[in-house]
Amino acid sequence: MTHSIKEPQELQSIYERRFDRMLNYRLKVWQILVSDFFQGYVSSDAVVLDLGCGYGEFINHIRCAKRFAMDLNPRSPAHLAKDVEFLAQDCSQYWAIPDASLDVVFTSNFFEHLPDKLALKKTLLEAARCLKPGGQLIAMGPNIKYVQGEYWDFWDHFLSLTEMSLGEALENNGYTVTQSIKRFLPYSMVGRPQFPAKLIRLYLRLPMVWRFCGKQFLVVAQRNAA
Repeated sequence: MTHSIKEPQELQSIYERRFDRMLNYRLKVWQILVSDFFQGYVSSDAVVLDLGCGYGEFINHIRCAKRFAMDLNPRSPAHLAKDVEFLAQDCSQYWAIPDASLDVVFTSNFFEHLPDKLALKKTLLEAARCLKPGGQLIAMGPNIKYVQGEYWDFWDHFLSLTEMSLGEALENNGYTVTQSIKRFLPYSMVGRPQFPAKLIRLYLRLPMVWRFCGKQFLVVAQRNAA
């Protein structure tokens, strides 16, 4: 993936320090997020790419026909399921994936790590090239409107976005936004309480609570026909 911190070993060190102590909890949370929410966007015959896949929290749990994952963290492949095809590359450069071959590109808490809006634009264009017409890009990330100063608590955060600015970027680069939620999940699991599974499931079923606790946006867009 494109990153202002481009050394893979530094990426590995950052994520080990940040997530390794809570990895089991993260996996449990993502298993619920996928089964109770995101699976509704993905059909069983879909071809899916997880952009900025990290330790495979999303892609390992999604049920689909074929799975790809992209990242620069050298530890990512060790955490991926055996049937996930891994691409270690800069996401703003040409993707080693055929045109119009993906049904879904999913990304969570990744765009904020890109160095600038040009890198984001190039990434969106590559995703559009690889998506089938009507294919979906699903993006979740910190909404700077609500996170504000906390956003800068992480060393590798660079590009600040809202659901509106990301939506405009998508509309200008080959997509139509079909869903835009300005408040979805809380900001981060780092340094936060570890909630029981039943409480996470309840949260996902109560969108009226999102507007009080949610600090991440969720934007879904379809790739336009050529």
